[in-house]
Order: sequence, then structure tokens, then C-alpha cells
Amino acid sequence: MKPIGPLMIEHRLIERMAALLRAEIKKMDESNKPDVGFLMIAVDFMRTYADRVHHGKEEDILFRALATKKLEPEHAKIMNELIEEHISARKLVTALLAAREKYISGDRQSLKEITLLLETIGNFYPVHIEKEDKHFFYPCLDYFSKEEQDDMLKEFWEFDRKVIHEKYQKVIEGQEQRKA
Repeated sequence: MKPIGPLMIEHRLIERMAALLRAEIKKMDESNKPDVGFLMIAVDFMRTYADRVHHGKEEDILFRALATKKLEPEHAKIMNELIEEHISARKLVTALLAAREKYISGDRQSLKEITLLLETIGNFYPVHIEKEDKHFFYPCLDYFSKEEQDDMLKEFWEFDRKVIHEKYQKVIEGQEQRKA
């Protein structure tokens, strides 16, 4: 398997969540209220899976390795755009969580904000994923030897192995700080 294989497989799951985000808007239009439980699941998925697992592999492994190569200007430009898009996605998800919290605390005006954020995130990911899948990942393979690609794939697997431990270490630390 090529190192872009796991990234593209992860894209399919992220696309499914993006579709669920867009579907939630329709439900909200009918009920005039968000499913706050689903919103928390969506935030957790976007933070843990889309950002830490998926973007983590891209930024901490693939992009880091590409930074050591002499990239064509087009590829360097796309990589920088992707990094900026990851930053924007993080901000959107943080804003969604804040809007959810405002709604829970009684601010019904936050419903509009939640709708806009769901729409923005739900529409962002398919475009972002298409850029990576169709315009970036395959050309990037040419910068790496077979051995470098194999090593990167191994690093991806090791990265995935550690993520769940990292997540719950932070959960426990956060709870300990709240209780102190």
C-alpha cells in the first residue's frame, strides 16, 4: 500500500461525517432545534479523527517529509493552502462547540450560528478532500523513493497506534485539573 492509501481511506469516513452534518441542517430546519448530542459527537469526530488522526498524519509526517524535498512551486503552494485549511477547520469546529454550548445555556439565537457552521464545515471537507485526492497526493508520491514511502506508511501505523492513548491521557488530565 502507498502512504496515501490510509489518508484516502480516512477521507471516505470524513466525507460521511460531512454528509451527516449537512443532513443535521435539514433536521434542524424541521424541528427548529439542534441535536446537541449529535453535535458533541460531530465535534469529537472532527477533533479526534479528522484533525488529530488524519490531519496529524498529513502535517506531522507527510508534510514534514515534503518540507525536506525541493517541491515544484505548484505543490508547495497547495501544501501551504492545505495547512491553512486545516487551521481554518480547527477554528470552525471550535466555533461549533461554542455555539452548541451557547444553545445549551439557553441562547436560542445560536441556532442560526450552528446552522451556518454545520453548512460551512459540511461543504468545506468535500472540497478540501478533492484538492488532496486529485491534485496533491499522487504527485507527492514522486518526491519519495519506494523505501521512503514504505517508511512513511510504517510511521502512519505507529502514529495511529499512539493516538487513542494520547486522547485519553488528555481527557484524564483535564478532569484532574477540574477536580483540583
